[in-house]
Amino acid sequence: SAGRGVMHSEFNASRERDVHFLQIWILPAARGIAPSYEQANVPAEAKRGRLALIAGPEGSGAAVAIHQDARLYATLLDGEERVRHDLASGRRAYVHVARGRVHVNGTPLGPGDAVRLEDEPAIVLDRGDAAEVLLFDLA
Repeated sequence: SAGRGVMHSEFNASRERDVHFLQIWILPAARGIAPSYEQANVPAEAKRGRLALIAGPEGSGAAVAIHQDARLYATLLDGEERVRHDLASGRRAYVHVARGRVHVNGTPLGPGDAVRLEDEPAIVLDRGDAAEVLLFDLA
């Protein structure tokens, strides 16, 4: 939670390795929340062929808490691996392909591609080719 007066910057500390950086902002559900910082490592094996809840409301079981009715999942998919996420009525989804290629409800997407889904009962991610994918379940 950035709050007021928080300054930050992102940079690659390595001179030898490139960085792949993706910054996503989710607005909080309320104003005036105290600034806070949280960090978690979600290992690849927790995401391999399954959706790992990496951010969500407090008490959701997510790796880090956010102040919004949103859940952010990450997955790694390759070959025959397939995941399905059911959306509750009235919810929508945003899917972002960070790396690789994957099909989202039958539509092929590549690195950097994203899709917004509304009025869908479920999101199916399959036919991954070294895919790293973020799925946002949003109110």
